Amino acid sequence: MSLVELRDVSKTYPGAPTPALSGVSMSVNAGEVTCVLGDNGAGKSTLIGILSGLHRPTEGTMLIDAAPAAFASPRAALEAGIATVHQNLSVVGEMSVWRNFYLGREDTGPWGLLRASRMREETRRALAELGVTIADVDVPISSLSGGQRQVVAIARAVHCGARVLILDEPTAALGVRQSGMVLDLVEAAARRGVAVVFITHNPRHAERVGDSFVVLGLGRQILACRRGEVSLDELTLAMAGEGA
Repeated sequence: MSLVELRDVSKTYPGAPTPALSGVSMSVNAGEVTCVLGDNGAGKSTLIGILSGLHRPTEGTMLIDAAPAAFASPRAALEAGIATVHQNLSVVGEMSVWRNFYLGREDTGPWGLLRASRMREETRRALAELGVTIADVDVPISSLSGGQRQVVAIARAVHCGARVLILDEPTAALGVRQSGMVLDLVEAAARRGVAVVFITHNPRHAERVGDSFVVLGLGRQILACRRGEVSLDELTLAMAGEGA
C-alpha cells in the first residue's frame, strides 16, 4: 500500500533559473525501503524538503494515504507520521542515551518529576526489539560511535510511531561495520511495516536494502524501478548519467 505518492512533482526556488526538482514521480509503500540515489546537486535535499513539509512543490501532486496533501510545516508532516532523521542528528551530546531517546517527550510523574527508571527500561526494550544493543543507556550519547548515534536516532523515530521514515544519507560518514549496523536497522524498520525512504549516494548500500529505486540527476528523475529490474552496475551507471 502506498502511504506517500508523488505525481510529476517539481520545485523551483524564487529567482532560480532552473528547477531544483523536475517531474519526479514515486511511491513510498508500507513495509518497504524506497532508495533515492544521486550525487550532490541531484535534488535529494529538495525531495526530502517536500516529503518532510519543509517545502511545497511548485507543480505536481503529493498524496498521503491516496488523498492529496500539502504540509504547511515539518510539524504537520510529523503529525501525519512522516519523520525525518537528518545527517546532523537532533541529539544532545552531554545527555544520556535514554534522555535523548525521550528528548521532547519526557515521561513525567507528579510534580513534573522524570520517571527515569521507566524511561531507561523502555529505551532498552525499544532498542532490543529492533536488534540494537547499547551496553549502557546511561552514558552520554556523545560517547557512542557515529553508527550507534544513528541507530538510536532511527530507533527513536520508529518508537515514536513513524509510518514513513526519511533517512538523509545515514551511512555517508560511517565505516563498513557501522554502515552495516545502520542498514540492519533499516531492514528491521521495514519488517515492522514502516515505509522507509533511504537517501544515499552509495548504490551498494541501496542495492542491499532497497525494494524500489529512484535515481536523480540535476533535479530530474533518471531511473525508477523495482528490485529485480535493475542490477548494481545499472544503478551505478544511472547515477553517473550513463544508464537508463
